[in-house]
Amino acid sequence: MWWQYLLVFISAFAVDVVPFPLPPAFTLMVLLQVLFKLNIWAVIFIGVAGSILGRYLLTLYIPKLSGKIFKPSKNEDVQYLGKRLKEKGWKGQMVILVYSLLPLPTTPLFIAGGMAKMKPYYIIPAFFVGKLISDTVAVLLGKYAAENTESLIHGMVNWKSITGLVAGLLLLFALLFIDWRALLQHKKFKLRFNIWK
Repeated sequence: MWWQYLLVFISAFAVDVVPFPLPPAFTLMVLLQVLFKLNIWAVIFIGVAGSILGRYLLTLYIPKLSGKIFKPSKNEDVQYLGKRLKEKGWKGQMVILVYSLLPLPTTPLFIAGGMAKMKPYYIIPAFFVGKLISDTVAVLLGKYAAENTESLIHGMVNWKSITGLVAGLLLLFALLFIDWRALLQHKKFKLRFNIWK
């Protein structure tokens, strides 16, 4: 039985450590909770812990990866965006918290934080609170809605999951191709596609 909880941890970790949007960790948490009839509160806390560790590691390795694949000007652009977020103090924390509560992939948030070389302790606390609240609601609703495993599996690919994936890809597009310095310093919207080394 312990291996099933380990599977919850590994699944949540795996979808949150990669630098591109995947289905949210709570979908796997709900699926495993229903399949194995696991304790729902243990699934929530173990799954959130896996997500936090995955996002923490993403924040640590993405600066090295972004330095290899993006031009220095793109990295400087995103670093400027991160610096602006840090300057906001508690307002920046509120932005992270509110974003974590929304049904949007948090991958772009952590990629931006990592590329901006923000310390994980600046992002993780607000993300933890938002993730704990949103995943608790999602897993409880998922358990309530899941009458059987087949309906849950068919429900994983629906308009909400597709919309979340598209929104995550659009946010990554905005993060990478918008010239954030021009927008924030000079109030000029510019797209730059020549960002790769």
